Amino acid sequence: MQYSMKYIFGFAAAVCFVCSILISTANVALRERQEVNKLLDKQKSVLQAAWLVQPGEKVDRARVEEIFQNIRPRVLDVTTGQLLDAAGEDEFDESKAPEMPAPDNNAGIRTMPEKVQIYEVMEDGRVTMLVLPIVGKGLWSTMKGFLALDADGRTIRGLTYYEQAETPGLGGEVDNPRWKALWPGRLAYDDAGKPAIQVIKGPAGTPEEAPYEVDGLSGATLTSRGVTNMLQFWLGENGYAPFLKSFGKSGRA
Repeated sequence: MQYSMKYIFGFAAAVCFVCSILISTANVALRERQEVNKLLDKQKSVLQAAWLVQPGEKVDRARVEEIFQNIRPRVLDVTTGQLLDAAGEDEFDESKAPEMPAPDNNAGIRTMPEKVQIYEVMEDGRVTMLVLPIVGKGLWSTMKGFLALDADGRTIRGLTYYEQAETPGLGGEVDNPRWKALWPGRLAYDDAGKPAIQVIKGPAGTPEEAPYEVDGLSGATLTSRGVTNMLQFWLGENGYAPFLKSFGKSGRA
């Protein structure tokens, strides 16, 4: 049986309409679950950066929530380096945070948020670690992650990326647990207080031998450079340096 063009187009339009209704319904019905999973993934990244969860370790929601009882989300005003009142993760929407033009930098950052959410890891009522969000350009993608620092604001506890689209097996090795294990114990700043940590070309020594250097990613020079550039930016005066300096002087470190 041969159908007319009018029938064919009408039938196709009806199928598209029904499918769009089904997709929209499913999206609305699953939105709450999607938001919960998105928050859970972010919390896991925070824990991995702080090495409260081993990179690649599988943990369920109950375990993440248990560990997060000792982590206090805070809102940091990047423009002043001052912490604002404590805010739960459901009270701060980073996508709605006002942005400002970024100063000239090598990290490919054109705009930056005026306020960000950071995390204070608590133990016996004291802050023992800070987990700070970082973002910058790799080779192919904008890379988003977390940098964990000791309460001294200088010693690195860990680094992890929760969003990146670098070349698998090359720049994508930023997600390799073995590479992440090279970061704890390195120093973010030199003795003069200047950002010094960098990813070098080739192997670096131990944290004691090369406190400011981390092994380069084989075959991924531009991604390695991107990691260095974003860390140098966020640890600098236009990033977290003012806050980290005041944090250390406050006696909470």
